[in-house]
Amino acid sequence: MTGETTSGPPSGAFVDGVHRFPVRVYFEDTDLSGVVYHANYLRFMERARSDMLRAAGIDQRAFFEAGEGAYAVTDLQIRYVRPARLDDVLHVESRVKSIGAASCRIAQVIVRSGELVTDALVTAALVGRDGRPKRQPQEWRRVFEELAVKAGNGEPDGN
Repeated sequence: MTGETTSGPPSGAFVDGVHRFPVRVYFEDTDLSGVVYHANYLRFMERARSDMLRAAGIDQRAFFEAGEGAYAVTDLQIRYVRPARLDDVLHVESRVKSIGAASCRIAQVIVRSGELVTDALVTAALVGRDGRPKRQPQEWRRVFEELAVKAGNGEPDGN
């Protein structure tokens, strides 16, 4: 061992309202053809969205543990452009596109050295313990609105 130290698990950062999250492709992420299995791109994006919320100061865990609810994906559009392979270093870029009363739309792209690999548009709705949509806390909506503006996206969509 070289004595290398790390500060913790991978985490992303915001640049001009866009959250960038690093991902390395491991053997377990690939299929028999040696490329990333299609469902694993969704895992990479989920990790990036969770990290984006954490970096924005939104404490999903505390909200959930207080019995208030959690986000659930209600719509997903995805396009696979190029395959990613073992040991590739990818970045998931997440941008808040629009904010509604109970939901948020997030555009996500996965890139490798500036080359588009996958892109998606994800709608996540806040749902209560009963599984029904509920209004997002006003502070969370404010954070999303600020991120959308910084990323150069439109106004809240009012749903």
